[in-house]
Amino acid sequence: MKEARDPMPLAAEVREHLPTRRPIWHPAFWGLVLILAVFCGIVGYLLNIASIERPLMTVIVTAVAALSLLTLGVVYGILGRKAGMESSDAFWRQTRDLVSTGRLVTGPSGGVVYANEAFFEMFEVDSSDPLNSLEKNLSGIDAERFRRIRLKAGIGEAASDEIAVADPAGLQWRNLSAFPIENIPGYIYWRAEDTTARHEMEQIIREEQDKLVDFLENAPVGFYSVDENGQFLFVNNQFAEWLGLPPSTLVGGERRLHDFMEDEPQPETPLYTFFGGDGMDSHGEVRLRNARGETFQAFVTQTIVPMVEGQGLRTRSVVRNLTPERKWEQALRQSELRFKQFFEEAPIGIVFLDLDLRIVECNGAFRQIAGMAPMGKGGDNDPPAPLLRDLIDEKDKEVLLHQIERVASGIRPSRPIEVRLKGEQNMVAAFFIRRLEDAKGEASGFILHTIEMTEQKKLEQQFAQKQKMELVGRLAGGVAHDFNNLLTAMIGNCDLLLLNHGPGDQAFADIMQIKQNANRAANLVRQLLAFSRQQTLQPKVLNVTDVLGELTNLLNRLLGERIELEIVHGQNLGYVKVDQGQLEQVIINLVVNARDAMQGGGRLVIQTSNLANPRHLPTPGDQEPMPPGDYVLIDVEDTGAGISGENLERIFEPFFTTKELGSGTGLGLSTVYGIVRQTGGFIFVNSVIGEGTKFSIYLPRHQMVEAAAGAHTVTTSFDPVDLTGVGTVLLVEDEDAVRLFGARALRKKGYKVLEAKGGYVALDLINNAEEPIDLLITDVVMPELDGPSLVHRVLETRPDMKVIFISGYAEDSFRDRIGDLPDLHFLTKPFSLEQLAGKVKEVMAN
Repeated sequence: MKEARDPMPLAAEVREHLPTRRPIWHPAFWGLVLILAVFCGIVGYLLNIASIERPLMTVIVTAVAALSLLTLGVVYGILGRKAGMESSDAFWRQTRDLVSTGRLVTGPSGGVVYANEAFFEMFEVDSSDPLNSLEKNLSGIDAERFRRIRLKAGIGEAASDEIAVADPAGLQWRNLSAFPIENIPGYIYWRAEDTTARHEMEQIIREEQDKLVDFLENAPVGFYSVDENGQFLFVNNQFAEWLGLPPSTLVGGERRLHDFMEDEPQPETPLYTFFGGDGMDSHGEVRLRNARGETFQAFVTQTIVPMVEGQGLRTRSVVRNLTPERKWEQALRQSELRFKQFFEEAPIGIVFLDLDLRIVECNGAFRQIAGMAPMGKGGDNDPPAPLLRDLIDEKDKEVLLHQIERVASGIRPSRPIEVRLKGEQNMVAAFFIRRLEDAKGEASGFILHTIEMTEQKKLEQQFAQKQKMELVGRLAGGVAHDFNNLLTAMIGNCDLLLLNHGPGDQAFADIMQIKQNANRAANLVRQLLAFSRQQTLQPKVLNVTDVLGELTNLLNRLLGERIELEIVHGQNLGYVKVDQGQLEQVIINLVVNARDAMQGGGRLVIQTSNLANPRHLPTPGDQEPMPPGDYVLIDVEDTGAGISGENLERIFEPFFTTKELGSGTGLGLSTVYGIVRQTGGFIFVNSVIGEGTKFSIYLPRHQMVEAAAGAHTVTTSFDPVDLTGVGTVLLVEDEDAVRLFGARALRKKGYKVLEAKGGYVALDLINNAEEPIDLLITDVVMPELDGPSLVHRVLETRPDMKVIFISGYAEDSFRDRIGDLPDLHFLTKPFSLEQLAGKVKEVMAN
């Protein structure tokens, strides 16, 4: 129930409905009468005492009485006029009417004395009995409020309250006031104001206040206020949660602000702040410890304001928990560090370009590929960043720019482009180009991922060279095999003819000429086989020093008088397991090439040494990286004209020569290369135009313990004077000329020879033979059933059978197909009658 305010003056039209009253005697009048009576009594007493004459006394008394009556009349008139004016003003003040305010005046019986239209429009009540009608229309708390107003007004007390009235447009609020009219008992002035708009505004304000309170209470930052003693006056939920206590415990509790500091506050720090100083505003970081013992870093901003009461002070403080921010900062730093490590330490080059193709940023891998110095940070004194096109070889610029144009237009290339970079190293790189886009999807630059391809290109060239060498080698091996069959027949038939034509015979010279040319052809075939690594080797353990010592005189004769030969022997030189004849051929070929490179004379140095774990050296050819181990190094270095770079890449190719036409076959160095590689060694070359060339041969060092255990017993030669013998020999050869020669040669030496053109024919002969066969001579490569397969089948039933393989290929090419079988021997094509007969007698004798 609200306290009613004084009513406004009644309107003029209301006054005519109210009863009129005479002014009452004012209390001041009676007081004045009493004063005059006392005064007259005092005057009469004084006169009586003074013995004044009666007539004079009568005159004085009469004058005093007249003066008193005159005074009373004046006072009465004044007081009466004032009372009337006050009564009239009260009426006027209580009945002034306003159009927007509902007005009602009721009499003692509750009937309507006056009412305006606004009152009935506000409540929609019966005009004859508005109060009872209004009470019926109300319900609940609103009806109760109306009854209280009516009751208080009935006992002469002003009353006021808000009531809600149902309306089709929604709930309407009215402020209803009742004022008993002064000096007119039973009359009540009712005033009604439409407060719906104010009520709605207050509701909006309350909702906004609730939102503000909710924001303060549940904001993601902390809010608090303390008094000058550090006692909490307000704490929102977030800060209370950080402190580990509910707000109800903190506000007005025993815990003070400084109780939550991790470190002791500085001396003279006020209790209401974390920071020293006298300023009204302060901020800074502080480390706090909550009730659970957990610490966190916080940033506090506070303002000091006076208390509302005017005594003391309080703070308005905002707290930001820095722990999540620090975690984010740490995560960001780690992310930046990871990106920097990824960017800088990436094994591939990464480059950011602007639209002008100027390098914005690049990592170390790209700088190394492009030969760039570290870029500046964009300062005034830093040189301008280079353009990508300035780093590219002139031959590849157009290709690169065309690719970038395609990428800029939105085309995503499926393959990188390979470009050559400027510089002495002739670097080759693959560029993966992608477009960078801004928020609108438009091109803002480019990113390049760069892979250094120089070594890969060299490997690809080496692989292609290796394939070419292998193809040529297979071709050479195949040609050599066929030639060996022909040469075997030619040399063998020459030997058969020489049995019937002695030195005095007219045909002897012709036969010898044929045989010599056949032997020359056989040497050429051996060179082809050496290049293709398919020649037959007879390795043995030897010392390179001894080999060079035996070759010294021959090498001096080959070099002539204008070239000085110097041989430097290494101390305690290790042993190697090689074919001595092939090693001698390697050295002779290198010496002859050096001689041809020093037409005007010079100096040739052959130096040997031991070497452990040599570093890998780039070299032409198909050599794989040299594995670590112990090697014997043979250096052959001349002071000749040198070899150009383009020729150096092809120096070991067969039939490639830098000599004039007709001066060389082009097989010398390819033969050297093949022999060294088949032996298990490596060869490297280094040459400078005008200074000379150096060949370095690395042969695996051989241990003498292994040499004794692994001595080869089937490659020893036997050349007896008497080549005749007895026994049954099965000769298996698909080449008719070779088979016919071999059979005739062995028959002439006393052997019984059975011939077979293929493996299956040989099996039939062995299975159906009337007498045992002592020796099986078979070709390795045959159609249908080859030599190794034939031998395996024969040894299953005849494990004591002695075997000789004949082939134009190297023994190593089929050794794995033979396995570790006893009593196996090998004879290389082409062979002579003496070599065939001697090998047969050697095997038969063993």
